[in-house]
Amino acid sequence: MLMAHPVVLRELVEQYETLQALHAENGSAEARRRMDDLAYTLCVSTGTRDVDAALIAARRRLPEAHDGEEPALTA
Repeated sequence: MLMAHPVVLRELVEQYETLQALHAENGSAEARRRMDDLAYTLCVSTGTRDVDAALIAARRRLPEAHDGEEPALTA
C-alpha cells in the first residue's frame, strides 16, 4: 500500500486538529465540512476506515518527517 509522505500527513493532522478546535469553539458548518473532507483524506492516506485510526496511523509516521529532509525509501 502506498503511504502519504510524512510531511503531508503532518499538515493533514495539523489542519484537522485546528478545525476540530474551531468547530468546538463556534460549531460552524463550514468547519465541519472541511473536517469531514480532511477525515476522508486522512483515512485514504493511511489506509484506515475511521478518523481516529487515521490520526493514530498518521502520528506514527510523523517522527519520520525531518525538516527539509527526505526520508530514506524502504522496500
